[in-house]
Amino acid sequence: MSSAEGSSIAPVYTSKWRDTVKDLVAGAVGGVAQVVIGQPFDLVKVRLQTQGGKDNNALSLTQQIWKREGPLSFYKGSLVPLLGVGACVSIQFGAFHYFRQLIEHHNHQTHPTQPATPTLPQYYLAGCFAGLTNSLISGPIEHIRIRLQTQPHGSLALYTGPFDCARKIISQAGILHGLYRGQVATLIREGHGIGVWFASYEGFLGLAAQRQGKRRDELPSWQIAVCGGLAGEMLWLLSHPVDVIKSKMQSDGFGKDQRFKGFREAVRMTWRGEGVGGLFFGIGPALARAMPVSAGTFAV
Repeated sequence: MSSAEGSSIAPVYTSKWRDTVKDLVAGAVGGVAQVVIGQPFDLVKVRLQTQGGKDNNALSLTQQIWKREGPLSFYKGSLVPLLGVGACVSIQFGAFHYFRQLIEHHNHQTHPTQPATPTLPQYYLAGCFAGLTNSLISGPIEHIRIRLQTQPHGSLALYTGPFDCARKIISQAGILHGLYRGQVATLIREGHGIGVWFASYEGFLGLAAQRQGKRRDELPSWQIAVCGGLAGEMLWLLSHPVDVIKSKMQSDGFGKDQRFKGFREAVRMTWRGEGVGGLFFGIGPALARAMPVSAGTFAV
C-alpha cells in the first residue's frame, strides 16, 4: 500500500483544482508503478501470511515458486491491481487533498493569525479518512487478488481469472459476506496505514527541508522519493499484523471449509496457533517491497 507524488506532484498542496487533478492523474500512474514494481514481492508476502508458518523463509519460498510455477507466476492476480490500484491511489490522494483542505480551513477559522498548516496528527487524520474512503474499492480488489495468488497451480486452479473469481465468490457468499470478506481488517489497515503513510511522508519531508534550510517545494526529486520510501517502511511496520489477518480471512474457505467467522476470531486463532510471530509472517517481503514502491509512487 504506498503514496503518489514526486516530480509531477508538488510536496505542498494548495486549494487549486489543478492540484487535485494532478493528484488524481499522478495517483493513477503511481498505482500502475506500484503493481509493476511490487507484485512479485506482494505474492511472496501473501503466500507467507496465509500458509500458517509452513515455510517462513522468503528466499526459499521464492525459489519454490520459480521452480514449480515459473517466473510469470509472480504476477498472478496482477490484472485486478492494474485495473484498480491506479484508481485506489488516485482516490487516496484526492481524498487526502480534500480532507487536508478541511483541516486547513478549520485551523484558519480557529487561529486566524497563525499558519493553517496541519500538524502531524492532523496529517495522520486526513490520511486516515483518505484510507477509509479508499477501502470501499480496495477491499474487493485485494480479496480477488489474494484468491488468485493463493489458489492451486495448473489444472487444480479454482479460478480462470479475476472476473471468474469475483463471480464465484459472489455465488458462494454474496457481496457483503463474500466479496467484502475481511472488510473490518481492510478498514483498520487502510485507515491507520494510510494515516501513518501520509503523516510519515510529511514529517520526513519537513525534517529534510528544515535541516537544509530550504522550502519543501525546493527539495530535489530524489529526496522526495527517499521520504516517500521511508514513509512506506513506516506504513508496513505499523500495519503489518492487521494485513496478515486480512490475508488469512480473504484466503479462507467458504461454508463448512471456513475457519474464521470474523476478525476477532482470526486474531485469536492466529495468536493461539502461531504466537506473536504469526502476526509478522511476510514482513520481510513487505518491507523490501515498500521502499521502491512507495518511493517510485512519490517520484512518478
